[in-house]
Amino acid sequence: MKLRIFKALWGMTGPVQEQLKQVKEAGYDGIEVWTAAFSLSSAEWIRLVEEYQLQLIVAAAIEDADSLQRQLTELAAFQPLKINVQGGRDSMTWAEGCRFLEEALRVEATLGVPVLHESHRGKLFFNPWTTAAYLRELEGIKITADYSHWVNVCERLPDDQAEALMLANQRAQHIHGRVGYAEGPQVPDPAAPEYATELAWHEQQWDQIHQQRATAGEATFTFTPEYGPPGYLHTLPYTHVPVADLWTICLWAANRARQRWNPAME
Repeated sequence: MKLRIFKALWGMTGPVQEQLKQVKEAGYDGIEVWTAAFSLSSAEWIRLVEEYQLQLIVAAAIEDADSLQRQLTELAAFQPLKINVQGGRDSMTWAEGCRFLEEALRVEATLGVPVLHESHRGKLFFNPWTTAAYLRELEGIKITADYSHWVNVCERLPDDQAEALMLANQRAQHIHGRVGYAEGPQVPDPAAPEYATELAWHEQQWDQIHQQRATAGEATFTFTPEYGPPGYLHTLPYTHVPVADLWTICLWAANRARQRWNPAME
């Protein structure tokens, strides 16, 4: 199983070609892109990732079950390795949520591209226990594990949700490797010693996901160090100066992932 680390273009600036050149030179294997944030067509993205020898994961927020067919089909046209969906809304009823996920599974079966549902605040999978209920109901649902949101929503490291976490780790097929803490979805700097407990907890979950994917015999293990710009990244009052450098934080997380998993996979 090969480790493949993706760089989210979230927070990067400048022409897309320069962004991809910077990503490639930093040693990333691919990019994760919200295609709606750019004016490029699917054909243009396909050409660019081929030019820079990068893989592609695409992402979108989809709240309405009735738009899943159209939006997932459009995303599949980018020929991505995976599709990441921030799906539904936290206010959906159980029946509405089941309908959304059932429709997503139906569409996914026609596309030939894995569709992953992100654990995210404000979305259908906004906490561990609700997510676990849906995962038990629908065996085909796969997730993108972004547990920084769950730590924030729960206002704690949710160790009391061990059963839900175990199920989520079994279903996770992509990781957003961002460390959250009780009061927010992104620590100021994951390398800072004051967040060592939070970092260790997140890495414990990621290790379990890695083991699940290895046991399943998968060829690749994908990881995006998805730290975001202000206002995810903390800033100083009045001046709005970031307290850390976003590029450096993401690269630190990418290199830590390589050190953690490459020896077992290469």
